[in-house]
Amino acid sequence: MPVKEEKEAAMLVDSYKYEDEIIVCLNVEEPEMMEIGAKMEEINPEAYMNGYNWDAFLTHYFRLHAPDLLEGLDPDPEAGSYVGHYEMTAENRKKAEKFVETVTKLLENENEIYRFLCEEGDRIDWD
Repeated sequence: MPVKEEKEAAMLVDSYKYEDEIIVCLNVEEPEMMEIGAKMEEINPEAYMNGYNWDAFLTHYFRLHAPDLLEGLDPDPEAGSYVGHYEMTAENRKKAEKFVETVTKLLENENEIYRFLCEEGDRIDWD
């Protein structure tokens, strides 16, 4: 999915251009995300999935499965959202696209999230 020139309709995970940055965002307050978050918290009570804990989860996941996505990523989580900033470069456009693809695949295959959480949850630096 290419980086959009402007923010479009809400999606669970998206990327778009803003000034001299590429923004990646995860809409953690969407009902589907809240449902996934509730199941994650059932598995691991520390996994209260606000924006800060999505940052913790994704950072740990990327360290193990896509460390290149962390290079140049400046996360800016809040209680109700996860936003990450990349400087506007051709390389970072590709990273933003890969970020969206990777997180989308995770969200489409919730069982992978739950499996990873069971295996790695105690190693994640939760908020």
